[in-house]
Amino acid sequence: TSFRKSSGTDMNSNSFTIARCIVLSLIITECASFAHSPMKMSTSGLENSSDRRSFVARGGNAVLSSILATTLVPNPVKAATLPPTESKAPYFELPNSRQEGATSLSSLIESGKWTVLYFYPGAFTQGCTMEARGFQRDIDQYRSLNTQIVGVSVDSVEKNAKFCNSEELDFYMLTDEGGKVSHLYGSSLSIPGFGTFSNRQTYIIDDKGNLRWIFTDVESRIAKHSAEVLGKLSELKTT
Repeated sequence: TSFRKSSGTDMNSNSFTIARCIVLSLIITECASFAHSPMKMSTSGLENSSDRRSFVARGGNAVLSSILATTLVPNPVKAATLPPTESKAPYFELPNSRQEGATSLSSLIESGKWTVLYFYPGAFTQGCTMEARGFQRDIDQYRSLNTQIVGVSVDSVEKNAKFCNSEELDFYMLTDEGGKVSHLYGSSLSIPGFGTFSNRQTYIIDDKGNLRWIFTDVESRIAKHSAEVLGKLSELKTT
């Protein structure tokens, strides 16, 4: 069903899909930077030999990266084991995008609210933007269920802050530098040559700090993910 925890095979397949998306997103960002960067031109072309070398080198890197992404995307290291549901959620304390210091699991519990803790690979990428917009679109429904939204990624505090401001989000992100908390939640994803990222997974934590549900098959369902989270929240809070 939509709300099941995936099997090991499903998770490995999902991890590979995430890895491919991360690599392609990095390439798209590089190509966009290449396309929009200023380049001095003269009537005879690029202004000097240094400009020509830079143009050729950056263009070549973009093409080579595209080829590698479509043919040689490495298999990610197997994701860490998921924590058990109906037990205490793994503890964390991470800097938040509001640049107000750190947010901990304890502070989230002390608010008296349930928490949707969602891990995502990287701010400003297509999938992560769509996912955040879905949560923002439904924010009033989460509030009616006494639930707060909190995102987690390995992105810097500054990048997460820019992302939240750009998308005008009414919730904040946490920076998991090095992916230690992502690993505790079974959501870390290591890609050889690219580093460690947070896998796209979502966790529902109740107002007592208990881990109640885990969504692992999110990548293929981003557009409807928030609606599915709301459905499961309503179900959990009425049983």
